[in-house]
Amino acid sequence: MKYLFLIFLIIPSQLIAQSFTTKEIKRWKEQASEVTIIRDNWGIPHVYGKTDADAVFGLMYAQCEDDFKRIEMNYIEKLGRLSEIKGMAKLYDDLLMRILIDSSAAIADYKTAAPWLKKLLIAFADGINFYLFTHPGDKPVLLDRFEPWYPLLWTDGSIGAIKTAGITATDLGNFYSGKEMGIIPPQNNIEDNSTGSNGFAIAPSLSASGNALLYINPHVTFYFRPEVHVVSNEGLNAYGAVTWGQFFVYQGFNEFCGWMHTSSDADVADLYEETISKKGNSYFYLYNGKEQQVKEHEISIQYKDGNVLNKKSFRIYSTGHGPVMGIRNGKWVSLASNNRDIKGLIQCWQRNKVKSFDEYKELMDMAANTSNNTVYADAGGNIAYWHGNFMPKRNTKYDWSQPVDGTIPATAWHGLHNIAETVHLYNPPNGWLQNCNATPFTVAGDNSPKRNNYPSYMAPDAENFRGINAVRVLQKEKKYTIDKLIAAGYDNYIAAFEKLVPALVNAYEKLPKDQELSLALAEPVEMIRNWDLRCSENSIATTLAIEWGYRLLPTINKIPLKTGEGLVEAIDKYVATAAPRELLDTLLAVIKKLQQDFAKWQISWGEINRFQRITDDIDAKYNDAEPSLPVAYVSATWGMLPSYSATRSSDTKKRYGVHGNSFVCVVEFGKKIKAKSLLAGGESGHRSSSHFNDQGLMYSKGQFKDVLFYKEDVMKHLERSYHPGE
Repeated sequence: MKYLFLIFLIIPSQLIAQSFTTKEIKRWKEQASEVTIIRDNWGIPHVYGKTDADAVFGLMYAQCEDDFKRIEMNYIEKLGRLSEIKGMAKLYDDLLMRILIDSSAAIADYKTAAPWLKKLLIAFADGINFYLFTHPGDKPVLLDRFEPWYPLLWTDGSIGAIKTAGITATDLGNFYSGKEMGIIPPQNNIEDNSTGSNGFAIAPSLSASGNALLYINPHVTFYFRPEVHVVSNEGLNAYGAVTWGQFFVYQGFNEFCGWMHTSSDADVADLYEETISKKGNSYFYLYNGKEQQVKEHEISIQYKDGNVLNKKSFRIYSTGHGPVMGIRNGKWVSLASNNRDIKGLIQCWQRNKVKSFDEYKELMDMAANTSNNTVYADAGGNIAYWHGNFMPKRNTKYDWSQPVDGTIPATAWHGLHNIAETVHLYNPPNGWLQNCNATPFTVAGDNSPKRNNYPSYMAPDAENFRGINAVRVLQKEKKYTIDKLIAAGYDNYIAAFEKLVPALVNAYEKLPKDQELSLALAEPVEMIRNWDLRCSENSIATTLAIEWGYRLLPTINKIPLKTGEGLVEAIDKYVATAAPRELLDTLLAVIKKLQQDFAKWQISWGEINRFQRITDDIDAKYNDAEPSLPVAYVSATWGMLPSYSATRSSDTKKRYGVHGNSFVCVVEFGKKIKAKSLLAGGESGHRSSSHFNDQGLMYSKGQFKDVLFYKEDVMKHLERSYHPGE
């Protein structure tokens, strides 16, 4: 494959920054006067504007106040420019982004956008640029001016919006650099759904107040989403979480309804094996018996190399199915996907202003959400679930979990399914719905949709231990309140060890009792045998089990799986075949490691499982010598509903949380909104702020604060009221 190298000197960004004009600054100041930001006693911004555009302007300004660097980094990634600051290691991540998210198409969409949407996009850029103008000390790493078309790079709102059918940046790099002929190894297309989000909806029939409730529990990288409230005189009044840099509430609620998104494995991206020939300097692909010319275009990416910027150029190939991503079975493989769509951004915005179940269903008919499931509840007492949204129609004769023959029309997408044809469920008689990034065929227990009624590509998702646990927990309570729903969401049962603990005990019982290994493991195994499979800060058994499980996990993850299978089936297969000594020797290794690190193995879980927020660096480094808080919870991998994924580095002996519960909220609908929420650490990304870690202790204990939705309540807890720029 062809590539070129060019070298540029790196010039400090402040020397090449595009200056803001007097006319722009005057316009921004005028708009700022129409916006009021009220910070409550938790630092949450309540943004009030005369128009929707005013509210967007203020929302973006407030986000910049709290963590501009995360906003900038999110757009640097979506622009495919990480290499300019992180070097060649990010070159193929940028290439993947540039291939699948076309900036020129985003610019074209902006130019032809409806006037109402263009106003919002301009307000987005203006709010950020006004912040940069009024905060010259907050130097951007790369983006000195934000453009109004940037949100059109990131149109469905998801952290995992890029759909690649299993293709990685490494696969792409191999192909376009010619390494190893770009061969993509066969995959079963099973995504890891063990650590994602939870959404629960409770119908009035199971509510103590007779109102519907919604549990919003995204599991993401810590500090990835702040909590916001945005209001305008044009009917906007939305509260919830945004991913840094979004101008709409991504997971949250308004006065009438609420929405929670969980990541979906619904098949919305497919690989096609192409038959390629070369004539002269051009490539051709075979389709429907005729040769079609492969389209070619160039993508050039700059990357930092010491004190210079190098540039590498790639010749990118595309067929009628989409861009070529690699080689499999000796054939070029192209990708059909829909990773950028202006309708997705429109859908995300209009969701914030929906007033009824019928309106929400009409919004779902746009079918522009490519990566999410939706759990829904409203003031009318409705609860609902949609598995995915954008869903191409395909011939069920083919296995869409694998690459299909690209030469025949039979494998082409034939439009989209309407929403009535996709997997969904409205108002089930059991009175609750749940999704934990797992199969939709257990969302309402026995009242769930039936697998046989749908093509397999609509819901290849596996069940996971959180889904199993959620069904068990939700069916117990008959009169839910906000506090009872929080308690359900924070249930501390660890379902995966229902299978692993008996396997360990059985292996131990087969040992001769006088054997050295038997003697060494007698007390630890007895402790695990008597464990109730519930985690707590003071539990030694939790420490032993989780550390043991993590050492087993690499082997478990290598077990071959079929489409629709996941960790549940992998553990089933593992315990059925694992050698007893493997289980026992692994536990012995845990004992020795604990003794090495702490001089004893009897270590409670809270001693080594910690929450620490001592730095505002995006890539935080943790330190055993600095203050931290004990946390009872474990990773969602093991079926823990309140997910807390913690890791240790080569510099630490303790584990520190990095992923899991971030923004958590429970809302009750009715004549008046009632809600409680919680953030990991706090609203501000600045270490010097009092709101950097004011929720840290609460977070470690799962203790929620009251949401201030109505202005009279906000004013009772006012910390500061101001216009942007003041």
